[in-house]
Amino acid sequence: MKRLSVNLLLIFFVFMSCKMAHHNKKNDSELVTPSFNVDKAKIYVTARDSNLRLSSTGEVSFTEYGQPSETQVCVFLDPENTFQTMVGIGGAITDASAETFAKLPEKSQKELLTAYYDSEDGIGYNFARTNIGSCDFSSDSYGYVDDNDTTLKSFSIAHDEKYKMPLITEAFKAADRPVHLFASPWSPPAWMKDNKSLLHGGKLLEDCKHAWAKHYVKFIKAYEKNGIQIWGISVQNEPMAVQKWESCVYTAEDERDFIRDYLGPRLVKDGMREIKLIAWDHNRDLVFQRASTILNDPDAAKYVWGIGFHWYETWTGSDMQFGNLKMVHEAFPDVNLIFTEGCVEKFGFDRLNDWKLGEKYGYSMLNDFNCGTVAWTDWNILLDENGGPNHVGNFCFAPIHADTRTGKLIYTNSYYYIGHFSKFMSEGAKRIACSSNRDKLQTTAFINPNGKISAIVLNTSDEKLPYKLCISGKAADMVSLPHSIMTIIL
Repeated sequence: MKRLSVNLLLIFFVFMSCKMAHHNKKNDSELVTPSFNVDKAKIYVTARDSNLRLSSTGEVSFTEYGQPSETQVCVFLDPENTFQTMVGIGGAITDASAETFAKLPEKSQKELLTAYYDSEDGIGYNFARTNIGSCDFSSDSYGYVDDNDTTLKSFSIAHDEKYKMPLITEAFKAADRPVHLFASPWSPPAWMKDNKSLLHGGKLLEDCKHAWAKHYVKFIKAYEKNGIQIWGISVQNEPMAVQKWESCVYTAEDERDFIRDYLGPRLVKDGMREIKLIAWDHNRDLVFQRASTILNDPDAAKYVWGIGFHWYETWTGSDMQFGNLKMVHEAFPDVNLIFTEGCVEKFGFDRLNDWKLGEKYGYSMLNDFNCGTVAWTDWNILLDENGGPNHVGNFCFAPIHADTRTGKLIYTNSYYYIGHFSKFMSEGAKRIACSSNRDKLQTTAFINPNGKISAIVLNTSDEKLPYKLCISGKAADMVSLPHSIMTIIL
């Protein structure tokens, strides 16, 4: 009888173990994304030496496909493996953009707003940057407080109310997606700096750090009072650059200590913990050194949402130091990477059709996303026929230029290259595993919250490249044109 009881007990335990194993297996399977079942995909293409500009070129069909051969050119998609969650893509609404916009006839103004912020008839921007105080892309230097006003009682954003804030408001209204706006200072007020100038670098004075931290809060509250929500701020634009325009220098230790001891606590004290604080906001070259110095200090790191970066580092050919971004992402996976500024410099009206403008955008965006970047911000959304206005003659390119002599808009190919990402990628999208077996085809891909996949394929070569797009045991025949970018919607 005793032996029977033991045997029954053993049977019971075996039964329960099998039942639990089956239950756990079921739960595990529920956590795995099922194989993506796809039959057709829509194609959009922009290509040099053609009329294709973010143009729909029809559909392709998928058929069963086994192991590809070594000689078959392929792009592989694997939606079962996902990476970072995307926040957005957009451009900066600067004084220069706003002043140029104000000079346009109403028809062209509406065209510009639709072109950027409408996801059906435009490219669906949902991200923006603006300047706190003046920058090089302002018609002159200005600030918000009177000299030596350490209490900031004189704080006023009256300057911004004329051009910049109205354009930001119109952009928000035109967008069919929520737009996140972050703001960056180019310099503290001159009297807060050791060189007593907004320009030529200089450093923030020790006894002005409390007032400067409070200045960010004043700015955020003033904009919010006027109906403009500030999503985030960066500490300082290009903190290692001594420029002939507005600039201020912070070493990595300076920025760490300012975040830890002044700006971070100030935001928390004033009930602004939700404001996304972005450190660095300069080039990829020193991004790891800056990130490690700040983020290895837990008392500073707890305030930092992300590390911002630009693309103006010294580079030759295809070396844009993406490895530095990957290192930051691997070392600090819980901190977000955000591209905060980029443009092509040295404006020339005769170069508006230069295909290299767009290719630099495509190459940079694709590789930045593949290194873990969650948001990407172009520089000025609009400049005039001279690449300005700019109060120090630092004229540059924008995706769209306005010829203020005629009131017409001029679209560079960079507008379309950016659109291949922004139009088809929603906030909350996740980057998925995507690879190419030939270096002439570069690729990245995302799965949107609605379940649609957007795959981008970039070809910067002179070759027309047929390839197979492979996913979940199926493939479709594709062709990548020379110097082209294509987005495939599955």
